[in-house]
Amino acid sequence: MFVTTSYDPGSIQLEEARQLAERLGGRLLQRRRMTLAQLRERFGDEDILLVSKERIEYHHALRQPLFFHPSTAAVRIKRLLNGEPDTLLSLADVRPGDRIVDCTAGLGSDAIVFSFAVGESGGVTALETARIPCFLLQQGLQAYDSDVPGLNAAMRRIEVRSEDHLDYLRSLPDHSVDVVYFDPMFRKPITESASIKAIRGIADDRPLTAEAIVEARRAARRAVVLKEHRDSQEFERLGFEVVRRSSTKIAYGVIRC
Repeated sequence: MFVTTSYDPGSIQLEEARQLAERLGGRLLQRRRMTLAQLRERFGDEDILLVSKERIEYHHALRQPLFFHPSTAAVRIKRLLNGEPDTLLSLADVRPGDRIVDCTAGLGSDAIVFSFAVGESGGVTALETARIPCFLLQQGLQAYDSDVPGLNAAMRRIEVRSEDHLDYLRSLPDHSVDVVYFDPMFRKPITESASIKAIRGIADDRPLTAEAIVEARRAARRAVVLKEHRDSQEFERLGFEVVRRSSTKIAYGVIRC
């Protein structure tokens, strides 16, 4: 992987690129006037981190650019501010002050909504093992600036850990968190989703194990929740009661503790 900047970078972008290359073990390259395709052809690496004034993007020749954005979290929080319910929060019975573990955080959209809902007295731990998504999530949660009330504070409060969810769950005492949440890469992809297309092949795509669910049930006080394709067989395989949403291809499974 190499790290570069947008055209005509300022001193801040140059220094940020230098620090990123050092932190991630990448090679720092001067962009000059070369396109990303020209950089790949000249230096022979498919993976590029691009630093611009607006954000940091991960580029690969065969995938769409990947970058942090609160995505649907911003829309959902606006709805919550308007007094509208949120399906996931309702199913998990999330309350202010709750402790929540998001075992497969990706770029953190659900973790942000959880953090907003539990407030300052609660806490959300977001686990992500894949290096690039984890880095983008850590950086984005701290740097992204939104004008949606409460969204910035919700993002800043999230604890991101680069840790396998099974190892983390094993380390938790019995009944030590309120909700454990899984949103793995769907066994049956939703091909219409641009954000999923960008992260598929980069994020951890291993199926959930029965042991992970056992550990989640032991650690959770209230619920274990699984998000999957509505036609997925994972709910039945892992022992979840399926709650379907007829208007989308997404369904949630819930185990009450």
